[in-house]
Amino acid sequence: MSKVLYEKRGRIAYITLNRPEVLNAVDDELDEALWEAWADFGSDDAVDVAIVTGAGKAFCAGADLKTWLPKWAHANMMDLRRNVGRGFGGGITRGQHRIYKPIIAAVNGYAVGGGFEIALACDFRIAAESARFASFEVRRGLHQGDGGIVRLVAIAGLAVALDLALTGREVSAEEAYRLGLVNRVVPDDRLMDAAEELADQLLENSQQAIRSAKETILDVVGRSLDDALRLETLNAYSSVGDFSEVHKRLQEFYDRKR
Repeated sequence: MSKVLYEKRGRIAYITLNRPEVLNAVDDELDEALWEAWADFGSDDAVDVAIVTGAGKAFCAGADLKTWLPKWAHANMMDLRRNVGRGFGGGITRGQHRIYKPIIAAVNGYAVGGGFEIALACDFRIAAESARFASFEVRRGLHQGDGGIVRLVAIAGLAVALDLALTGREVSAEEAYRLGLVNRVVPDDRLMDAAEELADQLLENSQQAIRSAKETILDVVGRSLDDALRLETLNAYSSVGDFSEVHKRLQEFYDRKR
């Protein structure tokens, strides 16, 4: 059976990490299958939103310690340089992080180590009540290297990033919500329903505008105020094309008001 289940229903792509016997730990085969899934999602004009989750009792327990880490213990400098463009989780943390379609993480159970980094790389995180998050790397003599620290700082701020990255402590779904790490916490049996409801809400909007907005948000991070304002203006006013969609949506709005 494939280590990644990938299907499309309507305009939603569903990506499921499928190694439940090891809490969906990522080995090379799963990582490669994820790379192919993300590449297809990014290029397929028939789908506009992705939902990623894990099979069984966990979202993702991070890298498979038996196969992933040993190869880096003997890596050379060229191996490290090639890895810069590859990232983790099929490149969603780095390498394929410039997919401008919205991506929703439906987090069931543990999202720890690299699994936490995958969740942070998504645009939305909906957590089941049983979800747990942690940056366990410091307990193993490492720290996050696939976007985890960068995104913790960007999403939740310096204090939270220092807390989680340095202590390695486990965070419940409710605490993750309070820290701003997840958008919503729902009962376990409502997780996929909640993710699909969010996907449907996104699908009601202009996909052209959504993708431009996501691109702009990613581009303004770290820029000076003047550069960020300039980029936002250029992207916003150039994203509408010939205004045909804008005119259509405005007319629908006016018609509802009559």
